[in-house]
Amino acid sequence: MRTMLKSKIHRATCTGADVDYEGSITLDPVLMEAADILPHEQVHVVDCNNGSRLVTSAIEGTRGEGEVILNGAAARLVNSGDIVIIISYKQLAESEL
Repeated sequence: MRTMLKSKIHRATCTGADVDYEGSITLDPVLMEAADILPHEQVHVVDCNNGSRLVTSAIEGTRGEGEVILNGAAARLVNSGDIVIIISYKQLAESEL
C-alpha cells in the first residue's frame, strides 16, 4: 500500500480559530464537496504563514459561508487570516497505481 495525495484545498484563508471547540477543522460543505472530503475524514493542514502542520478531522460548517475554522488545540497553530492548504490522502495498492 502507498499513501497518495487524493485532493487539496490550496491557499484557503482561515476565517476563524476556536480553541474552546472540540478539535477539528470546520469547512464549508461546498469546499468539502469540491475537494472530495467527507465529514470526519482525516486531513492535514499546512499554515503558509508560519509553517505549522497538523492532522485533524473535517466537519461541515454552514453551506455557502466559505468557513475555514480551526478548532481546539489546532486553533493555537493557525490564526484567523492565515493562508492554509488542506490535504487529504488515500491508500492504494501497488496494482492501483
